[in-house]
Amino acid sequence: MPPTVSITRTEGRHHPAEEGPEPGQDGVLHPPKSTRNHLPDERRSITHKFSVGTHEGYLVVGLYPDGQPGEIFVTMAKEGSTVSGLINSLAQAVSIGLQYGIPLQMFCNKFCYTRFEPSGFTGNPAIPQATSVMDYIFRWLSKKFSCEDESMNHEHDLFSASRTLSTEAALLPVHQLGGPSDAPLCRTCGSLMVRNGSCHACRVCGWTGGCG
Repeated sequence: MPPTVSITRTEGRHHPAEEGPEPGQDGVLHPPKSTRNHLPDERRSITHKFSVGTHEGYLVVGLYPDGQPGEIFVTMAKEGSTVSGLINSLAQAVSIGLQYGIPLQMFCNKFCYTRFEPSGFTGNPAIPQATSVMDYIFRWLSKKFSCEDESMNHEHDLFSASRTLSTEAALLPVHQLGGPSDAPLCRTCGSLMVRNGSCHACRVCGWTGGCG
């Protein structure tokens, strides 16, 4: 029989006592076994309304008795859309991972600052701009449950520096930016773009667009 791995229970959640795969009788490396710890039938939850660009949604976080998240649900205003379907599927996968003992920090490190549409301003002073819906959700979770680490803080510093440069660039005269007066704003960071051939390019984040 393959070797067993003990499971410890800490504050209402299961965590593998050992990390990394171990070889079985067949000599093949297998991941350690773990036990799924379902939330109680009656559990506390947090509901957070958010918006990213023109898209609105609701994030519901189910909590263990110790106050830590054990599941998430994301409902987008535009039901039936591709974005809604993908985000719901990812939320279900993250919920299963949390119940098998994967730390929330690992998900936050993976999905914070991911870039894809929709993106834009959020109206949340703590997270004023998001590069995607996933970026906003996991940055909010990291702040709410205090799971930020040094790598996330480094990304935050870079993102803040980008926004500072964007603000400074917006205050400069157009001729100093080297772009026409009708140059659009960058869809990623919000800074004023400059002419790049037949298109426009952002000097802050490098996004290009507006070809015509």
